[in-house]
Amino acid sequence: MKTFLTQTLVALLASHALFANAAPGAHGPGGEHLDAPGATATASGLARLPDGSVQVPKLAQRRMGIRTVMPQAGEHPQTVPLNATVVMDPNAGGRVQAGHPGWLESPRDGFPVLGQRVTKGQALAVLRHKNEPFDIGNQQAQLATLTANLKLARQRLERLESLQDSIPRKDIDAARAEVQSLTGQREAVATSLHPTDTLRAPVGGVIASANVTAGQVVTAQDILFEIVDPQRLMIEAQSADASLVGRIRNGVLVDGGKLSFVGAGRSLKNGAVPLTFRLTDGSTTFAVGQPVTVIAHLSDTVKGIALPSEAVVRNQNNEPTVWIKSGAQRFIAQPVEIRTLDARTIVVTRGLSPENRVVVSGASLINQIR
Repeated sequence: MKTFLTQTLVALLASHALFANAAPGAHGPGGEHLDAPGATATASGLARLPDGSVQVPKLAQRRMGIRTVMPQAGEHPQTVPLNATVVMDPNAGGRVQAGHPGWLESPRDGFPVLGQRVTKGQALAVLRHKNEPFDIGNQQAQLATLTANLKLARQRLERLESLQDSIPRKDIDAARAEVQSLTGQREAVATSLHPTDTLRAPVGGVIASANVTAGQVVTAQDILFEIVDPQRLMIEAQSADASLVGRIRNGVLVDGGKLSFVGAGRSLKNGAVPLTFRLTDGSTTFAVGQPVTVIAHLSDTVKGIALPSEAVVRNQNNEPTVWIKSGAQRFIAQPVEIRTLDARTIVVTRGLSPENRVVVSGASLINQIR
């Protein structure tokens, strides 16, 4: 009899230790008892229950930083994600290109480097024109001819000026005009033999790209420098839906940054309507040509519950899910339908009730409990 009582007590203690992690009387969606065999617990008391819910003791909740709220439903603007690219503002950026073939020489202060701030009109490079050998020969021959003609014109002018009392005044003026004309032509041809062009910054800003080296040979229209103002960048998005043009109010970037909608093009670009946004958050740093994702806010609204984006996790079926606190230590996974509102906020449009207490901090940790 004593042996029987001992075995019974051991069995009860073992059973109590096995099911201590399930709340007494807890039932699953099918009416099964959650304190039935199948719930696995760790030494810390964390347990995944048979119905998929999770038990997290109070001490573990504090260590994991679990925070919950009871959000309220409201009207929020509908959003649509758009692929976009960072571009320079044409009024706050510029390019320096070679106007003709030649080779580069550094200015007195040297070439500016990437990231260096420059001012409008600052010398960035010196472009020396490259002449073809045949052209150089023709110019030199023309220079020799003009030099000889100028010498003869000056001698003639001297003779006429010595006889100014006996010849008409108009002949002396004509000779003087010829000397001036030949002098100007000779100077122009002499300058064209070794022409240089100082390339200057069209705007003030930061050097975004530089493709220059001393002695580098360039052709016409080669881009040597790009100058941008980091505080005045623009975003160019594309959409195949032309109806968005009249419905967009503003937008945000997924990576962070507020946008104001400028307008849309009236001709397709790469088969889509180009949409232009201006960055209004100067603290955000981007590079020209960087691909970004724009969340455009439309004038249409949708009713739902706004939550921080960290409140949404993915379940085993890759569905968006939030965790609901149903008891002091019990959390239930609830699949939902969501829309992105901005970089840090989402809107739950279906699957959640305002009476639910939702985990807004630490949801990813709860989701990892197995």
